[in-house]
Amino acid sequence: MAQPDTKKIFFENLSGAGKAIAVLTSGGDAQGMNAAVRAVVRMGLYVGAKVYFIHEGYQGMVDGGENIKEATWESVSSMLQVGGTVIGSARCKEFRSHEGRLKAAHNLVLQGITNLCVIGGDGSLTGANLFKEEWSGLLTELVEQDLIEADAVQKYSALHIVGMVGSIDNDFCGTDMTIGTDSALHRIIEVVDAIMTTAQSHQRTFVLEVMGRHCGYLALVSALACGADWVLIPEMPPEDGWEDKMCQKLSATRSRGTRLNIIIVAEGSIDRHGKPITSGLVKDNRAGMKRLNIIIVAEGAIDHSNKPITTDYIKNLVVKCLGFDTRVTILGHVQRGGTPSAFDRILASRMGVEAVLALLETTANTPACVVSLCGNQSVRLPLMECVQMTQEVQRAMDGKRFEEAVKLRGRSFENNLKTYKLLAHRKPETELPTSNFNVAVLNVGAPAAGMNAAVRSAVRVGISEGHKMFAVSDGFEGFYKGQIKEIKWADVGGWTGQGGSLLGTKRTLPAKHVEKIAEQMRENNINALLIVGGFEAFESLLQLYEARATYEEFCIPMCMLPATISNNVPGTDLSIGADTALNAIVETCDRIKQSASGTKRRVFIIETMGGYCGYLASVGGLAAGADAAYIYEEPFDIKDLQANVEHLTEKMKTSIQRGLVLRNENCNENYTTDFIYQLYSEEGRGVFDSRKNVLGHMQQGGAPSPFDRNFGTKISAKAMQWVTKKLVESFRQGRVFANTEDSCCLLGMRRRALVFQPVVQLKGETDFVHRIPKEQWWLKLRPLMKILAKYKTSYDVSDSGQLEHVVRNRPKESDASVAL
Repeated sequence: MAQPDTKKIFFENLSGAGKAIAVLTSGGDAQGMNAAVRAVVRMGLYVGAKVYFIHEGYQGMVDGGENIKEATWESVSSMLQVGGTVIGSARCKEFRSHEGRLKAAHNLVLQGITNLCVIGGDGSLTGANLFKEEWSGLLTELVEQDLIEADAVQKYSALHIVGMVGSIDNDFCGTDMTIGTDSALHRIIEVVDAIMTTAQSHQRTFVLEVMGRHCGYLALVSALACGADWVLIPEMPPEDGWEDKMCQKLSATRSRGTRLNIIIVAEGSIDRHGKPITSGLVKDNRAGMKRLNIIIVAEGAIDHSNKPITTDYIKNLVVKCLGFDTRVTILGHVQRGGTPSAFDRILASRMGVEAVLALLETTANTPACVVSLCGNQSVRLPLMECVQMTQEVQRAMDGKRFEEAVKLRGRSFENNLKTYKLLAHRKPETELPTSNFNVAVLNVGAPAAGMNAAVRSAVRVGISEGHKMFAVSDGFEGFYKGQIKEIKWADVGGWTGQGGSLLGTKRTLPAKHVEKIAEQMRENNINALLIVGGFEAFESLLQLYEARATYEEFCIPMCMLPATISNNVPGTDLSIGADTALNAIVETCDRIKQSASGTKRRVFIIETMGGYCGYLASVGGLAAGADAAYIYEEPFDIKDLQANVEHLTEKMKTSIQRGLVLRNENCNENYTTDFIYQLYSEEGRGVFDSRKNVLGHMQQGGAPSPFDRNFGTKISAKAMQWVTKKLVESFRQGRVFANTEDSCCLLGMRRRALVFQPVVQLKGETDFVHRIPKEQWWLKLRPLMKILAKYKTSYDVSDSGQLEHVVRNRPKESDASVAL
């Protein structure tokens, strides 16, 4: 007998009736906090609970009164795109005292609140856990002081806590990303991209100081994303003599004729003796060398003696040693401001909904938990396990156990650091291994932002591995025409931030030209192939695999990296370029909605790209706060369209003034964008008017987002190391011969890990007619969009539920040489 599907819970079963949930933001603000607050409020109301705002963080909880207000559905409208936190945040000394927590408990009991959703950093979450532990004792005291009735102790016997980490520093162990980090990276990269243009004009070195007094994540990832020449972070202070090494690196870079050098310094950087390193030490001469150096300094960088390293120190060092004209830029609080990125809105919305589910499932014995992100999956972890590991990082740094500190930060941080080291510091020719292998890299399909970052990473890792790297122009069309040439380390300098495809890309598939391509591979002695592209790249790799039976030239290691804005490649949850496109969609939707501000009620119909894949429409709709998103994967009819119009009509009768509807370009051949626009215009007559907008190729252009730069860089480095391994394994009797399934793979992100998957095994997972995977993870996000838009729907919680434990990533000596 078939088992009933118990993995979906329906609106009727999501009961929060009788429960009161309060949400507060505490500590430093971070972009995306408002999206989290919105998700908590709307999900809480959706399940029938009462939801309260606590204004001004713990200070508002202690003060009570008007600081604790009941929230309504409309009270969180139009806040998704707003930076900071609209309910306020404040650091509260009083809450650190027992008397302050007693006042806070009294104020919560007066409102019947026993469920707290705390959005903040480790200090805020630690305070929440202490509050939970003291709760029963605090209630007993309140009874003794005649402030509450005796039966209140039983009625409100347990305080339930769920945390979400809101911090731009990404300094909390147990999660790959905290709310606000991606938006802060956007601010940093916007500044770096702007600085590059002026610095190149004047042959200047730039030293940038970014935030991160105790964590170098922002400095490290921004260094990866902009191709910085040097980075200084608190977790890995430079060894003695780093000043000479850095100056040698800057000088060598200039001597190769490139025009860009960057130094990034975290604000708390120190050397290994504890001496401060700040942005003021670094400047440069113009003796016919690279015209721009930018050095990014993390706010908390130190040397190995725990001395802070300041930007002024670095500036003065460069001026003294090299005579380079140097400038310092301290980004400061601009990193905290601005509109949240698409990633932060989606992350915060997912975490907010998960937090409410966690509160609904808690019992008196459930420990306080924090909702985290692991790979592409939301998880729940014990709050204090995460806090204790975060504190262990600082203890390791204080004890100068820097490698342990890096390990404790987690896999993501460690991989970023190793990838940066691999790409930023070129070994002398005499130290490079000599593999005598030739590896070709090419782009296939439509251009996607981040392709160039992937190619740069592949070229430099390949050279570091001892290979000779070849670039193929214009995809397989250029391949069979012989447009193949060797590409050097310096040739890819400055590629990370460039949009489109600098190699050139075409949609041409290899099947019709397989003989000529084999001939070119033979002439150039190509021993391995790396393809960066979308669905056409996947089809191309399948064709080359099948051609192995006829042409031995294709019996070599071949790997594909998914790069397409449509995110429609099987075998991966995410593709290079999709994040950039999402940000373009969300930014445009924000502007379009704002255009109706102060006017009469209006609904906007927006058409997105994606072919038959509804990823951009669905996830973009969640990030932009859409009321509906029409996609091919979820069939709809005229009754659904009518229901959506009626739903919007009801919402427009309240204080909500604007509606947003997204439509995937190929969702339905009959219900076109014009048809839906005309339907909404007619049926909404007298209540709202309608406007339509086709976004078109603006979704494909622009500079890549920090996420796409970083993602492309890391997976390309991992792919090249896989290629090296396969080359060594398949080299026999003086030649490379690889014809097994596992020598022709796609590298994709699956849930929590990057996985190499034989393309032939992915055929069964693919709908080749519509060019999409048969199963797509993001379809589980669509109910979130509907719930947050006030639709009654079912919600799949198969990925939710069990409380996990923090995995401790302890250092091993053998890991030191591993790049990823």
